[in-house]
Amino acid sequence: MKKFLFIVAFCLIFVSCDKKNKVEESVAIIPVELKVKRFDKIFFETPTNDLEKVKKEFPYFFPAGNDNAVWISKMRDPLWKEVYTEVQKKYADFTPVKKELETLFKHIKYYFPKTKTPEVITVISEMDYSSKAIYADSLVIISLELYLGKNHKFYQFPNYLKENFEERQIAPDVVSSFATRNIAPVIENDLLSEMIYYGKQLYLKDLLLPEYTDAEKIGYTPSQIIWCQENESYMWRYFIEKEMLYSNEKKLISRFINPAPFSKFYLEIDNDSPGQVGAWIGWQIVRSYAKNNEIPIAELLKVNAKELFEKSKYKPKK
Repeated sequence: MKKFLFIVAFCLIFVSCDKKNKVEESVAIIPVELKVKRFDKIFFETPTNDLEKVKKEFPYFFPAGNDNAVWISKMRDPLWKEVYTEVQKKYADFTPVKKELETLFKHIKYYFPKTKTPEVITVISEMDYSSKAIYADSLVIISLELYLGKNHKFYQFPNYLKENFEERQIAPDVVSSFATRNIAPVIENDLLSEMIYYGKQLYLKDLLLPEYTDAEKIGYTPSQIIWCQENESYMWRYFIEKEMLYSNEKKLISRFINPAPFSKFYLEIDNDSPGQVGAWIGWQIVRSYAKNNEIPIAELLKVNAKELFEKSKYKPKK
């Protein structure tokens, strides 16, 4: 019997790997060449008397109502110049990131054929960590000052945020922004709906960033992934026993979904837990649904949380 089960398991793994290889072969031949504009360089290296030329080329970065003196002051400001210098040290050659993004958009084209290839624009912004990379219909805007490395001297942020200020996080952040435009918004504001919403976002990273680790996709350290795997059944039992899945209590979102230094079970395990464990479990539910239901990704992203959960056949690993 054990021998039979081993053979079945081996066959399933073989079929799965073969399917993945065929997808990657199809992805590889999709023609994608991104255009990159270094607005950060253009802005800080343009003579002030040529500012109007920059404004004409990039009107969306110059909202009406601001006098040119505002932008000239920024061009000359020593602090902004220091930020620019640090960005150039790290990204004098943007080619490796460009290639990574081209691979990402080949995968996007494979799963979402109607998607237009956007233009990538690099900027130096206000260190707003909530919008490090923004995907729009025709543009991807990347704030490079937030990808200088977690130990950079500029960063006066909590460690759980700084952990993701790495070059390797650019592509996952682009996918997160892309996901918000393709995943049906949460209508029921219960915990399960939020878990499934972010679970879909993370599952999208499984498909679009197949060479990335789970830790890189969710923004955890490897040890935090291990913690979630080892405590999956315990966390799930906690949610069920406390009747949290269909609860609309707003605090549950900050306790288990939003980025945070740790999750709030109000137990001893809080000290060891990462934030966003609700999103991580939502990810496992969506993975289980995808495994047990043949459905194109574009359709999967539209399935409502309750139906997806019920058809997922999710069982936490013990």
